[in-house]
Amino acid sequence: MPTTNPPSGGQRKAAVLFDVDGTLVDSTYLHTLAWWQAFRQAGYEVPMARIHRSVGMGGDKIVAALLPGDRDVAGDDDIMSSHAAVFATFWPYLRPLDGARDLLAQCHESGFAVALASSARERDLEILRSTIGADAYLDAATSSKDAKESKPDPDIIIAALKAVGVEAKDAVYVGDAVWDIYAARALGIPTIGLTCGGTSEAELRSAGAVEVYETPRALLNNLKDSAIGQLAARLLG
Repeated sequence: MPTTNPPSGGQRKAAVLFDVDGTLVDSTYLHTLAWWQAFRQAGYEVPMARIHRSVGMGGDKIVAALLPGDRDVAGDDDIMSSHAAVFATFWPYLRPLDGARDLLAQCHESGFAVALASSARERDLEILRSTIGADAYLDAATSSKDAKESKPDPDIIIAALKAVGVEAKDAVYVGDAVWDIYAARALGIPTIGLTCGGTSEAELRSAGAVEVYETPRALLNNLKDSAIGQLAARLLG
């Protein structure tokens, strides 16, 4: 089950859901390098540019998208384990993106349920949460164990909504990859895109982002006029 903290002040009527890797923590390129090394260890040469464009999907889907269809799929689990092991060596280098903690705090203080809708492995999510340092402002957090299918399927977002007891029509999602937008769009949830994960504004808008900002800080500075501010005006008063 997703990690859940009781909302202060009673049940919250609206939610802001956040992706984590590349959205709140500067980890996208570390994941790219970790996948590159894992593929090489398994005998596959995959250009980093292709890997980067796939980061944000679940690991199983990254492997399926980037490796030959006629491969021995029995080795997929080993590749994903290798990625996890390499990525763990990068934990000391993880840093929160500018404004990440303050953005979560402001959403919480504005009356929203705040949830991390991440498909990261459970241990990775613990490290990512520690990097952000904003657990006091979180009502729930999901990891890969909370969803049958990974992004761009919407399972992990559904799990986060259930954890905070909010309907999709009363939520906004914040992410940095087109896969985040596709997952939220399947539920009719508007997504705010951030370019700090390395995906361009044009790509994010083409995928369906309703707004795009450079960093969490830039979104925070424009919060009142953003889709989050509009949701607050509609539901929270």
